[in-house]
Amino acid sequence: MTSRPDHDKVWKGPLGALHPAGLARPRIGIGGISIESSTFSPHVSGDEAFTIRTGADLLAYYPFLAEGEELREAADWVPLTHGRSLPGGAVDPQTYARMKSAIVDGIRAHGPFDGFFFDIHGAMSVVGMDDAEGDLAEAVRDALGPDTLVSTSMDLHGNVSDALFDAVDLLTCYRMAPHEDWLNTKQRAVHNLLERLRGPAGSDPDARRPLKAWVRVPVLLPGEKTSTRLEPARGLYAAVPDVEELEGVTDAAVWVGYAWADEPRCHATVIVTGDDRDVVAREAERLARGYWDARADFAFVGPTATLDEALDAALAAGAPRPYVISDSGDNPTAGGAGDVSWSLGRLLERADLVDPARTVIAASVFDPDAVKAARTAGAGATVTVEVGGRVDAGPRGPVAVTGEVFSITEGDPVAGTQIVIRSGAVHAIVTERRKPFHHLDDFRMLGLDPHAADILIVKIGYLEPELYDLARGWALALTPGGVDQDLLRLGHSRLRPGTYPFDVTDEEPDLTALVTRRRGAEARS
Repeated sequence: MTSRPDHDKVWKGPLGALHPAGLARPRIGIGGISIESSTFSPHVSGDEAFTIRTGADLLAYYPFLAEGEELREAADWVPLTHGRSLPGGAVDPQTYARMKSAIVDGIRAHGPFDGFFFDIHGAMSVVGMDDAEGDLAEAVRDALGPDTLVSTSMDLHGNVSDALFDAVDLLTCYRMAPHEDWLNTKQRAVHNLLERLRGPAGSDPDARRPLKAWVRVPVLLPGEKTSTRLEPARGLYAAVPDVEELEGVTDAAVWVGYAWADEPRCHATVIVTGDDRDVVAREAERLARGYWDARADFAFVGPTATLDEALDAALAAGAPRPYVISDSGDNPTAGGAGDVSWSLGRLLERADLVDPARTVIAASVFDPDAVKAARTAGAGATVTVEVGGRVDAGPRGPVAVTGEVFSITEGDPVAGTQIVIRSGAVHAIVTERRKPFHHLDDFRMLGLDPHAADILIVKIGYLEPELYDLARGWALALTPGGVDQDLLRLGHSRLRPGTYPFDVTDEEPDLTALVTRRRGAEARS
């Protein structure tokens, strides 16, 4: 098969012709909850974490469903409610219950539906629950009834549990990490749903369900070891669209799983859907075998180091500028609390970062109290504030920062008020609310020029595209936090036995595909 790692960036083509037995304008509901949440982070994601979209606002979230677009005109769309949050800690149970009820109540009030687009992430954890998406999927299925065709779009760092697999008919996930194809994947999930409803079995609720071939792969790795920028993930994911193009196949997907939750459902998964039992089973097993066989070959996407080793390399004579360091252990886009202050404290302790002739930008720590104190003092004032370590005290707790209030920036829709405190070479960014820093304008709006910096330190894992292009040197610092890249020091204890690399054994796993069409364990064969 040819290697085409960017093939999946191409939107799926036009819908096939409407079959005489298909549904000309099926009625399709939309709803879901999307968050990635670390069970190792003390942060709790409450109501304030979620952006809730309903009705026209939810429909407008999907550009492929804009007025005049083919997919929009192919169905009667009923957007219900969708909650989306920046990754964080586990969700507050009451927050989850409210969002779940809104979706289920909406289905009961506005149904019945021929189809349902179930838009989730796949790595949501809820305090006190082991399988949040499975619980939500079962509730959605019960409200929809047995005949509605359900299609879900997921992050490749999501998890596919038994309950989720049983409740959903069409499952797919991203094929790129970083996730440049996130919107394409949602479009593909909708496209697949419409093709089944418009096809020869569209009016038959049983026949329009595809066969689902599922293989659980007992491997759990961090995203920074499974980036599709390099092998073996690059080649493994390049094969996925080729499988999709085979006769008798509707979709193929490979989930890495979510490494920072300690739940039995956390592991890699392969699912191939379609109408040819032999083909979907064969290809699911082949993709799963490739993943398992490559398990020891996955490596970090960039050079790794301790924070001090990374700083030493960045400050060495002749080191390329700007030098970007990933402060990976508290990455808010992986579920970190965002207020771990360990790295900032270490920067302030280093004698070689006292000289203000250097420029070191550190992004970021969220701390509304520190922001308020610096804002009250005003730009240009010298302040001493305690920063971070209030949500995730981690290895350090709050850090005392003494320096000049370099800038105050109000009104960011994500971060709220942002301040920069300059202490020697260190320009510490402190935000009112949690915010990831992925774009160069995130820094420019604060009066900082990332191109002119000697060192840029960002709470991230693999670099997002703009940072990737900016970096002339880069290191992935293995720092502590709720999404520590050194998984073995986090203390997982509830994963399935035999999950690599937590349980290393010579015993071969069973990679036989489970193939089923109907919902429920009793239908498996």
